[in-house]
Amino acid sequence: MGGAGALLRPAALKLNQRRDITSWLARWFPQTPAKSVVALKTPIRVELVAGKTYRWCVCGHSKKQPFCDGSHFFKRTGLSPLKFKAKETRVVALCTCKATQKPPYCDGTHRSERVQKAEVGSPL
Repeated sequence: MGGAGALLRPAALKLNQRRDITSWLARWFPQTPAKSVVALKTPIRVELVAGKTYRWCVCGHSKKQPFCDGSHFFKRTGLSPLKFKAKETRVVALCTCKATQKPPYCDGTHRSERVQKAEVGSPL
């Protein structure tokens, strides 16, 4: 009987370890779908340099809009920046309302009533 109890203990220990890991993961990576927040209600014009890789802020919390500053990690948004490489050197309008259908580029969605009525810092 002592042998059977000894066999159950490691399984119970593994189960507790899984619960600890799961609770840690849940804090850092929430299960609810993440939503971007409106950073600004107008796009930002920037000059992209051909061949250079950029990280566009998806979450809307970055203080270096339209680019990522790592805020998504510290605010535990569950979102990651959009990494893209410029094909040519040119000035483009990058979205800051985070509602564009052509990320990272502005498609004019910021002009919609939905975006204009939203508060900066709130999800759409």
